[in-house]
Amino acid sequence: MTPILVVGAGRMGGALIAGWMRAKAFAPTDILVHDPAPGPAALAAGVALHPTSADLAGVRTVVLAVKPQIWREAAAEIAPRLASDAVVVSIAAGVASADVAATFGGRRTARVMPTTAAAIGQGTASIYAADAEARASAHALFEPLGTVVDLADEDLMHAATAVSGSAPAYLYAFVEALEAAGAALGLAPDAARNLARATVAGAAALMADSGSDLAELRRQVTSPGGTTEAALKVLTGPGGLDPLLKAAAKAAEKRSRELGA
Repeated sequence: MTPILVVGAGRMGGALIAGWMRAKAFAPTDILVHDPAPGPAALAAGVALHPTSADLAGVRTVVLAVKPQIWREAAAEIAPRLASDAVVVSIAAGVASADVAATFGGRRTARVMPTTAAAIGQGTASIYAADAEARASAHALFEPLGTVVDLADEDLMHAATAVSGSAPAYLYAFVEALEAAGAALGLAPDAARNLARATVAGAAALMADSGSDLAELRRQVTSPGGTTEAALKVLTGPGGLDPLLKAAAKAAEKRSRELGA
């Protein structure tokens, strides 16, 4: 499946390259980058920048990692120079695989929604592909970078975007709010920052390591009549996390559909 052409090496494209280098999944010589201003991760990896037409003709796999607003422009620039059997793996949010395939001249296509934790091998990738070879290519690209989930229906990609692709930002916003809450209670800003970040990171690591049901993990740290229970009554009450996150995910799903329109 190499050489691999990464079209767009900004934050997400750069995270993929960094993850592949970290996992030694591919050699730097296996990766070409098509981006007028590649990000620091691509520059640090030592991959080939600004490929020639001859380079593009030998590409086996294309990773379309540009913003959804400019994907057609990027595709039009490179599609005529690719081999007819190149496989296209798109991570452009909201863009239907049929549209990608048509713009790339009918080439086999997979659609993926990844997360930037791919850079450290702890990413999540939701994959949809009607074509088995395209799906296999997507798996080969993303399995070295973390957890891979196959979607049976492409329409579910909008939901996967809402609960996975966009979700790291939800967590960062939660930790920001927790830091601010700690400071409001009198903690020094540095203490609030360190406590909030380390506690959430540790809880996430325990969740991943234990494999226990989340409700059970929650019960283990919630003593009847204690401080945690008092806080959870607020977080799980009317207007708490459940309706708030459902509304947030619905807004993300709606925007994903709009981007593909």
